[in-house]
Amino acid sequence: MMQVLLCGAAIVTLSMGIRHGFGLWLQPITMDRGWTRETFAFALAIQNLAWGLAGPLAGMLADKYGAFRVLVAGAVLYALGLVLMAMATSGLAFTGSAGVLLGMAQAGTTYAVIYGVIARQVDPARRSWAMGVAAAAGSFGQFLMVPVENWLIGTWGWQNALFVLGCLALAIAPLAVGLKEPKVAPAAGLHKQSVGAALKEAFAYPSFRLLMAGYFVCGFQVVFIGVHLPSYLKDNGLSPGVATTALALIGLFNVFGTYAAGSLGQRLAKRHILAAIYLLRAVAIVLFLAAPLTPWSVYVFASVMGLLWLSTVPPTNAIVAQIFGVQFMGMLGGFVFLSHQVGSFLGVWLGGVLYDATGSYDVVWWIAVALGVFAALINLPVRESPIARPAAQPA
Repeated sequence: MMQVLLCGAAIVTLSMGIRHGFGLWLQPITMDRGWTRETFAFALAIQNLAWGLAGPLAGMLADKYGAFRVLVAGAVLYALGLVLMAMATSGLAFTGSAGVLLGMAQAGTTYAVIYGVIARQVDPARRSWAMGVAAAAGSFGQFLMVPVENWLIGTWGWQNALFVLGCLALAIAPLAVGLKEPKVAPAAGLHKQSVGAALKEAFAYPSFRLLMAGYFVCGFQVVFIGVHLPSYLKDNGLSPGVATTALALIGLFNVFGTYAAGSLGQRLAKRHILAAIYLLRAVAIVLFLAAPLTPWSVYVFASVMGLLWLSTVPPTNAIVAQIFGVQFMGMLGGFVFLSHQVGSFLGVWLGGVLYDATGSYDVVWWIAVALGVFAALINLPVRESPIARPAAQPA
């Protein structure tokens, strides 16, 4: 178990850490290329959508053939996408590289694949905790990588910074060796399903649909903030260093938030944890908008949001495993994450569209507040008990 956790955590640190800093590239790329913010935002919106669409396929392939092959392919795609992102000179090429390729790469190197391995290799009594550890690693990656990426941009320029990150992404491949799973013959008497039957069962179950709807909100909120917060702060007269510190604080406090959510999931109802997270996000945004905008108000907001940032990930995925079992955990987790990424697409894209239309991010901030309240309410009726299935027939 320890090998799986260490290698899985290291992979998530790299894959999530690299992408968390993409907001730092918004202004240098758009100013150098002469593009609007919507061009950049649309590419990252496509990235999130491609990540979500490829997630179920990546999870299904990892469930069937093992995570190792999927992770190696994802590492190569990640490196290629970053290099082509640096070389793109048109909006279409930028969308193809930063959007499609990087989205597919992230699907093969993040939670759908890693959590499938954890669910199968970790005892159910410690599963929520183990998922919290992996999610905390992704948060540490943000804390670690955002200052590094900012330094790379400032020292070597935004293009060379992307080349360096492309080399770094290839380190995922050797780490994937630690996630090779032993081949185990299915135990007699266990309930067996086809892929189609598993999907039909999940989408017919109301709690699965409620989890997907809540995760949509999570994606909308975190990606809008992660990508557009640096520009929002600069528009209001704060230095780029404030944004860098804020993103790093989100990553630092998210280490504690995700670990705490995973640990609490062993003792408390996970639906209550999720409802509290979404409601607290809405409150935090309201207080941030109401307070005078200063570096310290930004740091407090970033710290609070950090505690709530990816803390939805362990309880959401643990509920999926708890309800449906682990046979198709990667695939079902991928479909839940697809909903997250549809929300991410709208959050990052609407941020650019509404900013260009109104000259302000205010409308999107208040949409994020309303969605937070909505997500808190719809998570309350989720049922966490294992789904009732007919007993397997003896051979």
